[in-house]
Amino acid sequence: MDGRPRGTGAVLRGRARAGNPRILLLGGSGAYSLPEGALGLRLGTRRVRTPFGIANPVHLVDRDGFRYFFLSRHGEQGYDRTAPYVNYRANIYAAKALGVERIIAWSGPGIVSRRMRPGDMALPDDLLDFTRNRPSTFFEGQGIGFLRQFPVFCGAVRKALLDAWKGGAKSPRLHDGGTYACTEGPRLETPAEVRFLARAGADMIGMTLCPEGFLARELEMCYAPVVYLTNYAEGVRAMPYRRGVLFEGMLDRSGEERVERARNAILPVAVAAARALSGGKRDCPCAVSMERYRRKGVIGSDFRTWVSPRRRRRG
Repeated sequence: MDGRPRGTGAVLRGRARAGNPRILLLGGSGAYSLPEGALGLRLGTRRVRTPFGIANPVHLVDRDGFRYFFLSRHGEQGYDRTAPYVNYRANIYAAKALGVERIIAWSGPGIVSRRMRPGDMALPDDLLDFTRNRPSTFFEGQGIGFLRQFPVFCGAVRKALLDAWKGGAKSPRLHDGGTYACTEGPRLETPAEVRFLARAGADMIGMTLCPEGFLARELEMCYAPVVYLTNYAEGVRAMPYRRGVLFEGMLDRSGEERVERARNAILPVAVAAARALSGGKRDCPCAVSMERYRRKGVIGSDFRTWVSPRRRRRG
């Protein structure tokens, strides 16, 4: 950071400090309603000013001697901001400015694949991007950003998440792999859209991993999600309309307990994976995604000079 007070509520221009955590847990649906103390001991909260606006609060957390950053994507006290209106660029830029190298994200998508059911968990390994109106790059108006998207998510982070999974008789099922289709929202998809996405290869449908994962790649951060499956997408199962409840009946009452159990399992798995990754050397394509531009002299070592100059002047 830049030397000014770091207490809760301070708005700061992000600067990495020696000893800062290198891992961010990026919470999705339900992150705002975690029980007190579930994350660990909150040591402080940072509001980072970026060229794209002020990022969501970033909490510095200590859990049994392990420190990490935590950001709730949709809000602090409730679901305050739907997926199309999350400031993805500000959040990812802030993470980079604080020295983050790896991001573990979570999301609560709906189900397309018939091999999945509500209350399962998954480690997606591919994306279909059907968002339309979201700023999707840091490099507006520039000749950089032509980046390969393979592997789509960091293999080292995915492996750590898989290794951290401690399945048991009462634990949610975990699917290793699957294609996550990201739609614009905030409305849910029509039956025809779900059929289309199924034919395109989608196993699940959510609204948050794009452009978040692509932006992390642009700033050379590792990124991988762990998700819990919340409901059946429209038309996958015949589900009657239920007035005034979440998803209006797309989740059967019998599955509500399983979904809650899966949501509660996300954090321990993510923290265990983050702990295993902490301090480890990065040897993956994510860490050098911009190397071609560095070698050509198009960009320098400071990522702040990479983003669109037009946007930086506004910031």
